[in-house]
Amino acid sequence: MLIGLVLLNIIGSKIYKRFDLTEDNRYTLSKATEKIVENVKDITTITVYLKGEFPAEFKRLQTETKLHLEELKARNKNIQFRFVNPTEIAQKLIESGLEPSRLQIQENGKLSEIIMFPWAVVSYKDKTENVSLLKDVFSNSQDQQLESSIQNLEFAFANAIHKVTSEKSKKIAVLRGNGELNDIYIADFLRKLGEYYFLAPFTLDSVAFQPQKTFEQILEFDLTIIAKPTEKFTEAEKFTLDQFVMNGGKTLWLIDNVQAELDSLMQTGETLAYPRDLGLTDLFFNYGIRINSDLITDLYSSEIPLATGNIGNQTQFNQFLWEYFPLVNSINNHPINNNIEAVSTKFANSIDLLDNNIQKIILLQSSPLSKSVGTPSIISLRTITQKRNEAEYNKGNKPISVLLEGKFKSAYFERINPFKIAASKENGVENKMLVIADGDVIANEISKGQPLELGLNKWTNQRYGNKEFLLNAVNYLLDDTGLINIRSKKVKLDFLNKEKAFEEATKWQLINILFPLLILAFFGFIFNYFRKKKYQ
Repeated sequence: MLIGLVLLNIIGSKIYKRFDLTEDNRYTLSKATEKIVENVKDITTITVYLKGEFPAEFKRLQTETKLHLEELKARNKNIQFRFVNPTEIAQKLIESGLEPSRLQIQENGKLSEIIMFPWAVVSYKDKTENVSLLKDVFSNSQDQQLESSIQNLEFAFANAIHKVTSEKSKKIAVLRGNGELNDIYIADFLRKLGEYYFLAPFTLDSVAFQPQKTFEQILEFDLTIIAKPTEKFTEAEKFTLDQFVMNGGKTLWLIDNVQAELDSLMQTGETLAYPRDLGLTDLFFNYGIRINSDLITDLYSSEIPLATGNIGNQTQFNQFLWEYFPLVNSINNHPINNNIEAVSTKFANSIDLLDNNIQKIILLQSSPLSKSVGTPSIISLRTITQKRNEAEYNKGNKPISVLLEGKFKSAYFERINPFKIAASKENGVENKMLVIADGDVIANEISKGQPLELGLNKWTNQRYGNKEFLLNAVNYLLDDTGLINIRSKKVKLDFLNKEKAFEEATKWQLINILFPLLILAFFGFIFNYFRKKKYQ
């Protein structure tokens, strides 16, 4: 036995193996994560600010984070981690952008508040990446928030490690020349996107006199972003984009098919919403969708700030729910939309799905309490004070964002091409594109001439899932590692019913105290009975 124990310890020090016996395989790394971790060639340090005393729920987050990092370290010794108590360096963390979270905890029937820093920092050579460990899932309970956070751990760390250890390779063209959003309105998203990919503006103007050269130049990019164009596309420009798709180029369309701007509405209290002709109807129709010239109104919506008076020289603003700003929930049916907060939209249009050989996945849709308003129509702020007739909002969910995948057929199939190019195609290769019927999804707000974080409401500080959704979309369209698929991993946690536990606390305390004593007394009585009987 002694020799066997010694040999077992020697073998155990040389061979390391972990066994995942959980029902949901929560400690089994995906193939994408394994590939990313194995490619780490130098020391990568992960600092986790979750050291300290936490309530039972968040102790679980601390434990699950540690177990996951142990699994990463077991795969590659270059990954090192440490847990740090943030109490003494709280101000330094805040200055570096790691904001604390205030959480309400219910214990023994009482509510208390704790402050924690649910962050980790991944460092590799001269690169660092912040990792948020606590998912701020909008409108979810604290238990759901914790479950989403634990479920997101593998993606969060794999994504951060991939970002700091890999080099950029893919190129993205940001389309210009058709009245797209100005740079300041997409600055935050492009800044974040630039951490992953090479970015460059691209205009289609030159296609009028240098079609072949323009076509060859756009083929150098892997993805094109078309962010809220307002000017009509010419046939030559459409043909260039169509052939880009036929040759495998990915596209992210953010389209407003209705002219309805907030500026004129805020100035006069009314604005005319009317269809916007971008000349893209035949292109989308051929790909299998139709963006309608309507506006979605939804009882589940975000807020609009309106001036309600003055105090001194300061204008006072209040927030009012505005049905033309739908808060769009995903149905968690795809890695792009899985486990994200509600996405904020403004004057969104609905999308019809047409029958063809292209696979269509609805990623974002309005709530069941929504309807569409035809255009042209007058939009008035007076409707804010009017009582809603909920019976009218029963048209069901309306698609706002659709992912298209398959072999697209050219919109110029059996048509005269606007110009001749070498190697034009009527049938494309396997490809995918994402269409969002709202150009403002990508637009960040402006404060004092500076762009704010995408998805942040500057009036309420409410955060929405716009940036995360769009980043997931681009990562999915360009992903060659399978990283985005990690988001579809499900983890099921069991939580204590706090209210019931508090109400029945006395009963279970008595059971836990008296029951062991009764068992002990019973066995003591039996033991003494047989002992006396044996020696009597």
